[in-house]
Order: sequence, then C-alpha cells, then structure tokens
Amino acid sequence: MNRNRPWPGFPTSKSLGSFGDANCMEQLLVHCVNAIESNDATLSQQILWVLNNIAPPDGDSNQRLTCAFLRALIARAAKSGTCKLLAAMENAHCNLAIDTHKFSIIELASFVDLTPWHRFGYTAANAAILEAVEGYLVIHIVDLSLTHCMQIPTLIDAIANRFEVPPLIKLTVAGATEDVPPLLDLSYEELGSKLVNFARSRNIILEFRVIPSSYADGFSSFIEQLRVQHLVYAESGEALVINCHMMLHYIPEETLSGMPDTNSNTYSYESSSSSMSFRTMFLKSLRSLEPTLVVLVDEDADLTSNNLVCRLRSAFNYLWIPYDTVDTFLPRGSRQRQWYEADICWKIENVIAHEGPQRVERLEPKCRWIQRMRNANFRGISFAEDAISEVKTMLDEHAAGWGLKKEDDDIVLTWKGHNVVFASAWLPA
Repeated sequence: MNRNRPWPGFPTSKSLGSFGDANCMEQLLVHCVNAIESNDATLSQQILWVLNNIAPPDGDSNQRLTCAFLRALIARAAKSGTCKLLAAMENAHCNLAIDTHKFSIIELASFVDLTPWHRFGYTAANAAILEAVEGYLVIHIVDLSLTHCMQIPTLIDAIANRFEVPPLIKLTVAGATEDVPPLLDLSYEELGSKLVNFARSRNIILEFRVIPSSYADGFSSFIEQLRVQHLVYAESGEALVINCHMMLHYIPEETLSGMPDTNSNTYSYESSSSSMSFRTMFLKSLRSLEPTLVVLVDEDADLTSNNLVCRLRSAFNYLWIPYDTVDTFLPRGSRQRQWYEADICWKIENVIAHEGPQRVERLEPKCRWIQRMRNANFRGISFAEDAISEVKTMLDEHAAGWGLKKEDDDIVLTWKGHNVVFASAWLPA
C-alpha cells in the first residue's frame, strides 16, 4: 500500500504516533473488520492506510503482530470477493505469499530448542511417560505431534538410561496429508529410518510405523488401524501411550456449521444434540483402546468463535506472545527469525482469512479440553515433583519472562504471567 497517500480527514503520517499503542492497533483492526464485513471499501482503505503506516513489517513486536493481521485482513477481503477495491489493491500492491520454510531434521531440532513453546510439553510429557511405562517390556507410543517426532529422541535416550533391560519400543505416527507448519523436507519413511538408527545407537530396538491419515475426519482411519494393531498385542501386556502434542486442535469441532463453503463447494460439519463432534468421537475412540497413559499438550487460547471480531481479539491477545518472546532468542534479520515469524503469520492468516473447513487453527482453552477428556471417561493425574523439577530446570535455560504454574492436576507454561501452553496427563477412569 502507498504509505504517502492519506485520505481526506485522516491524519498525516507525521501525526500517527498516537496510534502506536497495542490497544489502539487492536481497535483499528476491529474497525477494519467491521468495514470489510459491511463491504465499505472507502472506510476499509482509510483504516488500512493508517495500519500500514503504523505497523511496518520490520517494527517492534506489536507493529509486526499488527502487520500480520493487516496482511490477513487484505487476504480475507480478496478471498471473499467483498470490497472489490481491496481485492484490486491486494493484487496490485501487496505480496501476501507467506514463505513457510521446509526444515531439515537438524534445522527443526535446533528450531524447537530455541524456546520453551514446544520443549515445555516435551519435558512434561516424557517425564509422565517414563513413570507410566515403568516395568513394561514393550512400549507402544502413538505420537500425534505437530513437530514431527522431535520429542522422541530425548524419550528414547531417557528410556535407555532408566531401564536395566531395554524394552522394545513401537512408534506409530499419523502421516497427515495436510501441510501445517512447521514443514519437514523429508518423508516420514526417511524420518522413521533415522529414528530407528538413533535408537539402535542407544541399544534400543525401535519399530516405526506411519499410518496415512487426516485430522479433517478426526483421524478416523488412523484410529481404526490402531485399534486392529492394538487388539493383536494387547494380551501380551504392552504399554499403550498416546502422546498428543499440539495436534488435536486441528480436528474439527462444534463451531463448524452446516453452511456450504464458497471456496471449496463442500459442506462443513454440522453438530447437533444427536451427533458428536469429531473431537468428541476421537477422544471416545481413544478411551476404548484402554491406553496406559494419554498426554495432552496444547496452546491455551480460544480461536473457535464464528464471530470474526471475537476471533480477532482472542488471536491478537494471544499471538502477541510469540512476537514478544522472539526478541529474547533470535536477532533481527536472522533466517531462523524469518522462519519463526512466517509460521506465526500462517496461523494468523488461517484464523482471520479463512472460514469453514479451510480454517483449521481452532484452538480451545485448557478448561474446555479438560471437560472433553472427562466427558470421554478419562481422569486427570498430577505430574510428579520430579517432572515439575525437570520443567523448571529447562525453563532456567531460557529468558526470565518464562514461568510455570500448577493448576489442579495440570501445569501451564506462562510468559510474563500470561498462559501460553498447558500439559495434562490422563488415565482411563
């Protein structure tokens, strides 16, 4: 957008300093949403001009956050066909393509180690798993993880150090067909081969299996194959551990309506009192497997509202955190920082610019997941003091703003006192 062209009645670029407050930026975004949704092209362009001048892509954390929402709003206007002038402006002036990086294994391992965002869940989950599988000779781990098994090498290493007689580890992963960041530059078969070789170096036999599946149908084919696989070996006394790391919020939930999606000509999923959401069905299916342990780790926010303004406010007041934290561990201009912020931009665009089945970033807060687990007949268990101590030790390696708090049986990662990620452990009730 042309930064030098104010509309009549709007402030000049020299007087925009008063708009730089995060609350003001959020309110401008809300006004912009209302203008776009009411098809008011003139007002939309005026607000977007202000936002474009106060939120440069290389500014401070609040400016970069607002810039990402600005891009998402322009993409929404262009995608929906409303505000034709905005659509033309998007085509003429803005390159909105988000360059999400495909990581090598080494790059991704280093990337997730930069911040506790994922390490918190890894550390808490591995400690709970080690305690639950004590004494088992066969351990079957089902890894539903957003980060492509990056948690597993540390778990293998811990098992090798803890068990006198190394157990057989069976690792089953869901080979999702959809592309959600972070992206990996090799196949799951190649990934499995590397994990098998690593386990062998620790004197552990690892059997790796990938089941092609989709979160769009609640991993239904994955669950069915898992059920058949588990029935064969259940009587042998193997431990079955379900490790869910930031993946379950991609399963469709109740706020998907029965309205047709204009982009794909398909219908989204309808929930009624006589039917269950895919999330509910998935958890009930897990319960029927009688697992030894289920670990659920996810981001503690609510991005499920069908009201765009509510969703924008919720996203804005949660996703400032990754922008705020990045200054503590990545220098400006670094490639890793570009990758990191591109993944956040992808999430923001998905939350704001998309609707129906294409809007897959549907985070739910911890309280709602707890109720779902209880409704599926699971009971929560507390993390041991050793596990909490390990998490605290890990957090000491990072910036001072990170913290840990205990809420009932669960533990929560915080940034400057704000909830970020929660970890919970569950047994069949």
